[in-house]
Amino acid sequence: MSLRLGDIAPDFKAKTSIGDIQFHTYLGDSWGILFSHPADYTPVCTTELGRTAALQSEFEKRNVKVLALSVDGVVSHQNWIKDINETQNVSVGFPIIADEDKQIAHLYDMIHPNASETFTVRSLFIIGPDKKIKLTLTYPASTGRNFVEVLRVIDSLQLAAKYTVATPANWVDGEDVIVGLTVKTEDALVQFPKGVKVVKPYLRYTPQPNK
Repeated sequence: MSLRLGDIAPDFKAKTSIGDIQFHTYLGDSWGILFSHPADYTPVCTTELGRTAALQSEFEKRNVKVLALSVDGVVSHQNWIKDINETQNVSVGFPIIADEDKQIAHLYDMIHPNASETFTVRSLFIIGPDKKIKLTLTYPASTGRNFVEVLRVIDSLQLAAKYTVATPANWVDGEDVIVGLTVKTEDALVQFPKGVKVVKPYLRYTPQPNK
């Protein structure tokens, strides 16, 4: 099954490094990140989980719960976490799902047979409080993900969810945003009291509304 943007993220029960969870219940009203790893005790994964742990407070500020997934078991995860904490100088507090039967990996189409018959690729899903998929990213096993970019995307998604705006190329939190196409310019001037810069009728900028 290929999941698309706007689809409801499939619910599941799972054993994790912090105990059993029901995915949708665990997320509650939070945003969620679900990201997969080919296997425990792999070098790129170790750095990724370490980087995620180092950014944990940033995810919490944005009301985001993070879950990792690997096809290894709970005991393996718990022992691997010790290595991650030691080598990356962090404290991993988010759950790592034990997907030994690959049920969740198949549910989220994380196994790409032409890349590997047995291991998950580096898939990442951002899931909104409505449990709908807002973003998907898939990396090859050799390339570590950029979690600062993941935070940037979350900032953009949360802005778009609250205001009628979009974010331009290379946007970072605090910079001007684009007024949504559904908003007429005369209405935008009222909706965005900080001002609207009209470059073209379809390209209008306004200062970030929540700053």
